[in-house]
Amino acid sequence: MSRTVLICDDAIFMRTMVGDILTQAGFQIVGEAETGVQAVEKYKHLRPDLVTMDIVMPDMGGIDAVREITKHDPAARILMCSAMGQQALVVEAIQAGAKDFVVKPFQPSRVLEAVNRVLAA
Repeated sequence: MSRTVLICDDAIFMRTMVGDILTQAGFQIVGEAETGVQAVEKYKHLRPDLVTMDIVMPDMGGIDAVREITKHDPAARILMCSAMGQQALVVEAIQAGAKDFVVKPFQPSRVLEAVNRVLAA
């Protein structure tokens, strides 16, 4: 059975790009979220094996969404997606419970390496 993924990013083109990379690698995309609030709700409902989470999103940012998800499920596997220059936020995201991060713009090989590391942890 393929691993399930919830993709959280406010930009549809980023959700599509991440989805394409993961689908081609055999993952099943079970949901998408545009806001942190949606990410938390969909996580609780879908219980995916992995979450990709943007840092900057409307309603609730990605770091707060990570805190909410890990409060609900301490074993949640969350991969942060950050733009260049957000290193301080990445550290905060890891402290909040994220397992790893990838930097935008994505290289498919880097995304898959990070996904596999997070799932193996």
